[in-house]
Amino acid sequence: MADLRAMWRIRAFEEKTQALCGTGDIRGSVHLCIGQEAGPVGACGVLEGSDALFATYRGHGWAIARGTPLRPLMAELLGRSTGVNGGRGGSAYLSAPEYGFHGENSIVGAGAPIAVGAALAGRYDGSHRIALTVFGDGAMNQGSVHEAMNFAAATCLPVLFICENNRWSELTPIKDAVGNDALADRPRALGMTSVRIDGNDPDLVRRTIGDLTAAARTGGGPAFVELATQRLVGHYVGDPQQYRTREELAADREQEPIARAVRELTAAGIAAEEIAAVEKNAREEVEQATQAALADPPADSDSAREHVYA
Repeated sequence: MADLRAMWRIRAFEEKTQALCGTGDIRGSVHLCIGQEAGPVGACGVLEGSDALFATYRGHGWAIARGTPLRPLMAELLGRSTGVNGGRGGSAYLSAPEYGFHGENSIVGAGAPIAVGAALAGRYDGSHRIALTVFGDGAMNQGSVHEAMNFAAATCLPVLFICENNRWSELTPIKDAVGNDALADRPRALGMTSVRIDGNDPDLVRRTIGDLTAAARTGGGPAFVELATQRLVGHYVGDPQQYRTREELAADREQEPIARAVRELTAAGIAAEEIAAVEKNAREEVEQATQAALADPPADSDSAREHVYA
């Protein structure tokens, strides 16, 4: 039930965010991870406090799974002064380093070399941190990702490269963009451990990432994990999704992690009322965080230049 609770917290947050985009309370570009909740829930469960996590602009779920409280996170999306970045970052640029979440990046694939830098710094500052960078399948065609993987492999750095392969590479099916859509094949050429797993199974993700982080902490070097998953919404809020069929979306809804977890818990004899209460509690928690954030003062435009220069 713990995984279901964690995934529902993310799902409820994302669905509330989607609704607030519709009312105009949240402005700007927003990318949701609805359907991909198992990855962050499984992976973040094995990270230590000093480890550094870097996500893409689809990073709300990773921030939540890393321990970022819901109210300041929602306040950030709403442009409130109480947000994790004072309302300056918004949906696509937020960070919460005090929780080990070192931020999103709106440049495709740009988080990978930054994560390599964090791991390299950890070698010299005594922290010996693990760095984990998350990106989508489309980022596998970015040179920065391959340069980062090659450097990490050559210098045996403790970096985990996590590819959330939701198959769509923004608006183009990954199978139409590459000659070999088994993305885990590529890092092996660099001398890295590389695996492809079911990204809708949080326990499998946890065990896989746990084994690889344990190896990295003892000098095993970097690793690549391809999480086979799906998003149930568009690339961005408002995306008409003309590149996917209704049949494909219906099939994805059968395989997404919350639907699967509910089926498994039901088969294990957990009462329907107990399962339903998990969703209810998550939605109530998100709603309370949202209402509190909506009552907070907006970001002060006079402070826009703060934190720009040391």
